[in-house]
Amino acid sequence: MTSSSATKRIAIIGASSGLGESVALDFASRGWQVAIAARRDDRLREIAARAPGGNIIWEQIDVTAPDCVDRFALLIERLGGVDTVLLCAGVGYQDPDATDSILVNTLEVNCVGFARLITAAYHHFLRSGTPGQIAVITSIAGTKGIGISAAYSASKRFESTYIDALDQLARTRRADICFTDIRPGFIRTALLSDSRRYPLEMTVAYASRRIVRAILRRRRVVIIDWRWRIIVALWRLIPRPIWRRLRLNL
Repeated sequence: MTSSSATKRIAIIGASSGLGESVALDFASRGWQVAIAARRDDRLREIAARAPGGNIIWEQIDVTAPDCVDRFALLIERLGGVDTVLLCAGVGYQDPDATDSILVNTLEVNCVGFARLITAAYHHFLRSGTPGQIAVITSIAGTKGIGISAAYSASKRFESTYIDALDQLARTRRADICFTDIRPGFIRTALLSDSRRYPLEMTVAYASRRIVRAILRRRRVVIIDWRWRIIVALWRLIPRPIWRRLRLNL
């Protein structure tokens, strides 16, 4: 079943808290039909109950589980089709010791789980033949290798590169699929679970508004916010011999 032209539909993976939750409620308030998914079905149920028009459905999906693609397909079927898929699911740690367990968990969620769900969304739009948008929350960390968060920054680079490749593939197949790479700086979400303050930290509400705007405008790449755009532009100019000597303690 394809989505109606009168009602927009969005599926958000990783919506049990933080940015995903905020974006879901924003789109619901705009009259979109919203499907949310995450591991915590209790939180999903609570969020759906708070939807202003009762227009949120939910499905429990663990992006690292073998059945995640099947559950994603079920979610889209229950939604009645989809116009936009947003993937927010991810983990991130400061890990200066390059711990094996953290490395494996980060790559399983941010690379393997990410790629499987994004590819499933891509295949859905190819099969349906309908226009679609695939949006991803990556990170400014993916623009440069950060030593104290090596696995996280590398996984975010992977995510951006993967959708670049899918974008190219979609064009070769003349598929009408728009890709949106959203790269936030520090946001006070569950990923920043400690009490310390981070540089240029943003609230969830502040970042969420800009994420929604980037999706609605179908931006290809957007860095959130303007301060981080300046910083990213500057650190891209830092030569590798200098960058490798920097001691970042974010």
